[in-house]
Amino acid sequence: MTASGTGQASAQAPGARLVLATHNEKKIDELRAILTPLLPDLSAEVVVGARAFGVPEPVEDGVTFAANALIKARALAAATGLPAVADDSGLCVDVLGGSPGVFSARWAGRHGDDRANLELLLAQVADVPEVHRGAHFACAAALVTPAGEEFVVEGAMPGRLLTAPRGAGGFGYDPILQPDEQPADGEPRSAAELSPEEKNAISHRGKAFREIAPHVARVLGR
Repeated sequence: MTASGTGQASAQAPGARLVLATHNEKKIDELRAILTPLLPDLSAEVVVGARAFGVPEPVEDGVTFAANALIKARALAAATGLPAVADDSGLCVDVLGGSPGVFSARWAGRHGDDRANLELLLAQVADVPEVHRGAHFACAAALVTPAGEEFVVEGAMPGRLLTAPRGAGGFGYDPILQPDEQPADGEPRSAAELSPEEKNAISHRGKAFREIAPHVARVLGR
């Protein structure tokens, strides 16, 4: 990238020091909520999403979560001249051989159509008995610096598929996965019925980002 290009990107987000490689505002909020307790001075002005720079999302043609996370982080670091963090995550269903996996966001054929994805997946496993409804959320988080340093970590949240969506929180497949790890009080809940704090404490994304946080801190000179 040319110096003038870097200057243009910086002018769009002058206080930015770390870029999250996503345009999904719900995911940006979740990632900030996970990182902030570990790196308290990372304000919303310091940690920004890709939209702040007008950077389009790259084609995610990797066959693993780690590969796709690196594709996104590399593209954003190159475009902005700043350290970039990306994640790729999805739902892996045991009886479907790990699918939807990296195709989770476009399982029904159109990227990001959460309702269609949920309905298709539930229809595909409608006759699967409880004992065989094991599934887990998987996440790979990547940090890439303009100097070419790269770090990738992974996290998982095991659970079981429900037969119908429950809860209005979260996003994606959260309403149909009941995590194995649950808060001590009350009845078992879906990932969409957990509070953001409860979810972040046990989630695949929370685990991955807590592991990568020390690398982020070092890169930012914390």
